[in-house]
Amino acid sequence: MQRYGCVIRLRPDHRDTYLRLHAAVWPAVEQTLRRANIRNFTIFLHDDLLFGYYEYVGADHAADQRRIADDPETRAWWKLTDPCQESLAEPGSGDWWVPMQEVWHLGEAS
Repeated sequence: MQRYGCVIRLRPDHRDTYLRLHAAVWPAVEQTLRRANIRNFTIFLHDDLLFGYYEYVGADHAADQRRIADDPETRAWWKLTDPCQESLAEPGSGDWWVPMQEVWHLGEAS
């Protein structure tokens, strides 16, 4: 299992829309994430920053990310959510949400 964290800015003028959408994420979008080996996906909000965390349990993260991006329901979902967000990624990086480096993890007690 691999852990992933990422961050993006929430546009203040789209805050209510974003929160409303995420109060009822489309089941097809959730199903696509599960089929792509994503587990425990959580989005946290602090002021205007969104922090996403998920665990990946598959063998080919890049292929599963492409599978998500190729899903028509997910693309329709992103058409609603993307305008709510402002990327913090370096131009030309290809990232929308900025990947974060894990610097510490408290594992389970033995």
